[in-house]
Amino acid sequence: MNFDEFTGEVQHRLEFPDTGRTVRAIRATLMTLGERIPEGAAEDLAASLPLEIKWYMTGAVHEHGQRFDWQEFNARVSEREGERTDLSEAAYHSRIVVDFVASQVPPSDFQQLRDQLPEDRADENWGKLFEVVDAGGWGDAQEAQTGGGPQPEATPEGGSGTAGDEPED
Repeated sequence: MNFDEFTGEVQHRLEFPDTGRTVRAIRATLMTLGERIPEGAAEDLAASLPLEIKWYMTGAVHEHGQRFDWQEFNARVSEREGERTDLSEAAYHSRIVVDFVASQVPPSDFQQLRDQLPEDRADENWGKLFEVVDAGGWGDAQEAQTGGGPQPEATPEGGSGTAGDEPED
């Protein structure tokens, strides 16, 4: 998978109108995740990702293995995403990005990530990051619930039709 395919799939899942916002969500999530886990774990996880995506977890990170909790993770992702992304949006974006990463990397590398992040409510509550993965991942059911997929275009009279339909006289 290349960079364009990776970002295109995440853009589809997040239902973003443009690639720029998608790249910011991916970068914010993976850079912050790279800061939280040890350098070796970040390199292992990123090894199967496109080079440009891998860089967010490795090359863009100045200090790996920082100790912060789920709330701080969301605050950092929100700040990095910009565009007035609130904490709940940042958390949702991160869950979707992490779920897609899980589908692209070897299970052992993804398990290594999980092992680096405590999932006990009493200890930082990182289990929330994996809610989409644990629910079976993104799929047709989730897409149908969020209204994903092609939608019929509205005709000038407000009905639905296909692109190029002419209004009746």
